[in-house]
Amino acid sequence: MTRNTYLEVRLPLREEPLQLVTRLAGSGLFDPYVVYENGPCWALAGGALTEVRLSGQDAGDLSRVGRRLAQTPVAGWRAYGWAAFELGAVLAGAHPDGSGTLLHLIVPTDEVRADGRDILVRALTPERLDLVVGHVRAGSAGLPRAQAGRITLSLEDRGNYRAAVTAALLELHGQGPLEKVILSRRVLVPTAVDMVASYVEGRRANTPARSFLLDLGGIQAAGFSPETVAEVTADGQVTTRPLAGTRARTGTAADDARLRAELLNDPKEIHEHAISVKLALEELGAVCDDTRVSEYMTVLDRGTVQHLASTVTGRLRQGHGPWDAFAALFPAVTATGIPKAPAYPVIRALEGRPRGLYAGAVLTCDADGSFDAALVLRSVFRLEDQCWLQAGAGVVRQSRPEREHEETCEKLRSVAHHLVPTQHPANSEADAPSR
Repeated sequence: MTRNTYLEVRLPLREEPLQLVTRLAGSGLFDPYVVYENGPCWALAGGALTEVRLSGQDAGDLSRVGRRLAQTPVAGWRAYGWAAFELGAVLAGAHPDGSGTLLHLIVPTDEVRADGRDILVRALTPERLDLVVGHVRAGSAGLPRAQAGRITLSLEDRGNYRAAVTAALLELHGQGPLEKVILSRRVLVPTAVDMVASYVEGRRANTPARSFLLDLGGIQAAGFSPETVAEVTADGQVTTRPLAGTRARTGTAADDARLRAELLNDPKEIHEHAISVKLALEELGAVCDDTRVSEYMTVLDRGTVQHLASTVTGRLRQGHGPWDAFAALFPAVTATGIPKAPAYPVIRALEGRPRGLYAGAVLTCDADGSFDAALVLRSVFRLEDQCWLQAGAGVVRQSRPEREHEETCEKLRSVAHHLVPTQHPANSEADAPSR
């Protein structure tokens, strides 16, 4: 196939990457768009040269994604997009529950990447390249001042979360194979949210493994992912970084140290983490050789919480590619259950609705085989006229409903304290129902 090439311009980086990508995202110049932060590298993808959507039974075969992306008529492409949590059940052989999109990717017409030193601007036409370069060069002069207002939410359980945990404990103590299930709850936001401003404020306050801001396929989201589902290098090295086991971060050094010691010595948290790492190893073993665990059960700070963390690696076997690694690992064990297959119906029954993007992934995939997928947690979502937060906790046989509810509150605060309204209401105090 004859391929075109992106037209490219390199520019010096003269503003903070966070400010650059959010300024461009809010400019109205890009539709759809995805912002993705991966370590020191930030990217904004806009427009759709190639678009891949999977739904229904078709989503059970991710090899078709690789084949479709390989037909992209431009060299050096990178795809950006998301996978819904329910994709996992279809990959496991379950019948699709509904006809909604389970995977949505774009190869952009325009792209801006900042790596801490300079900026790469890519576009398909000279006119579009000049337009994007002009916006990059404009800098932050004349930007409106940051909004000072915040939306205040009640994070109390006004639904049945504790009751759902109790029901899950009955399943766990039954005769079935289930060892762990992650149950989540939603907190509705009754005030219109400025997604771009909330992403800026939330990113400044959080310490994520990855972060993202997107408007793609009818859903908007801003998130501060604590962990990656799959990282694949061009030469086939695969890494997944499960986080399981949680305590709050208070901002007080002595209290945080006490909670860290408590986390490292809590039998329930250690058990939850150990079985999560074991499953991650087994999943990687299906497509990789030389699987191993490193940095076992360290503690990582992630915004308002601290987690037990481990790193699991392997090398793809001959004949396997990045989509095989993703299919083996998705959804993250730390957001699903152990084993995964019996966890899906329990989650759906007790949560009462599809999760959609929550506990799914936002991801990038490059023409050279590089792949990076962030677990979608610590996020704010907007779909049509509804906006919400969502957080969960891992339920094992030693769990207590009160503690699992408390854990969801600890996680929700990573986002809830940084929501910026689109306008300043006369009274920003609002109690949102939670379910």
